[in-house]
Amino acid sequence: MTTPVENTEALLTPSEVATLFRVDPKTVTRWAKAGKLSSIRTLGGHRRYRESEVRELLSGVPMQGGAS
Repeated sequence: MTTPVENTEALLTPSEVATLFRVDPKTVTRWAKAGKLSSIRTLGGHRRYRESEVRELLSGVPMQGGAS
């Protein structure tokens, strides 16, 4: 008999990630396709993102509004 591994890490939807970064959810999907952010697929094929990875990426993003 096998014991399922408990995964307690919070997962975020593309909309939740988009809200944190103030971008469109499609942008989040493009980031995942480009390898900027890793995603997990649900059984239904939907993308989910690890909250810890999202927070780490968010902490390295400069504030919007500045010219670069």
